[in-house]
Amino acid sequence: MNRFFKIFVIGLLVLTGVFFIYHCSNLEPSTNSNVIPVYTYKVVNTYPHDQSAFTEGLVFEDGLLYEGTGLHGYSTLRRVKLETGEILQICELPPQFFGEGVTIYWNKIIQLTWKSHIGFVYDKYSFKLLQEFYYPDEGWGITHDGKHLIMSDGTSTLHFLDPETFEEIGQIEVSANNIPVTRINELEYIQGEIYANIWQTERIARIDPLTGQVVGWIDLKGILSPKDDIETVDVLNGIAYDAKNDRLFVTGKFWSKLFEIELIGQGTAESK
Repeated sequence: MNRFFKIFVIGLLVLTGVFFIYHCSNLEPSTNSNVIPVYTYKVVNTYPHDQSAFTEGLVFEDGLLYEGTGLHGYSTLRRVKLETGEILQICELPPQFFGEGVTIYWNKIIQLTWKSHIGFVYDKYSFKLLQEFYYPDEGWGITHDGKHLIMSDGTSTLHFLDPETFEEIGQIEVSANNIPVTRINELEYIQGEIYANIWQTERIARIDPLTGQVVGWIDLKGILSPKDDIETVDVLNGIAYDAKNDRLFVTGKFWSKLFEIELIGQGTAESK
């Protein structure tokens, strides 16, 4: 076998090996190409909602809604009758605070503020202020999983807090196909997942609380009719869940309506 033929054979073997490696590598599932289910919705019921409420947090418990609203000088905590939108009880925050997300943990209501780094703890029944606590980042949304408070700060990070001391005990980074998901706003813990409004979008992310991965998107495009989508209406924000009756509610800032919806499986889509 002459020298040139040996070179030819060696080159052919190298090319064959490269092709084999490339081909086999493409048989492996790609971690970057996983499709994420997208759900649409069916409106089951429509309820009145105070159009002056700049909704930042929403919770359903014992047949009633608890709502936190924002804006300086207009921030409140309220107890609201679902069927009529009637405000049954209200606590006004001092004007220097911009109210944010709310959650109910046992018999306490916890409310965040935006840039003041202060959270408030109220008695659920009397709305009496029981305690203040502090956090280093901005306050956006808050919920809990029965053991930990879960808090968003407008980034892709979700913070897990001890519900008694309010000290951070962990965090996750939220991503969809390895792309960070930012502007995470209002939160609700539903059947083992974290539902999260993504600010300035018409989408809700369904997040695995163990991994931070988005496991589903809810597309609420068009839920407001053109006659309701007026100039003063702001973004979608507000998720509440009736665990006893498996009912999901959504609304938005300055919306005149609150919707009970059922999710409809539409298909899959790449990370948005």
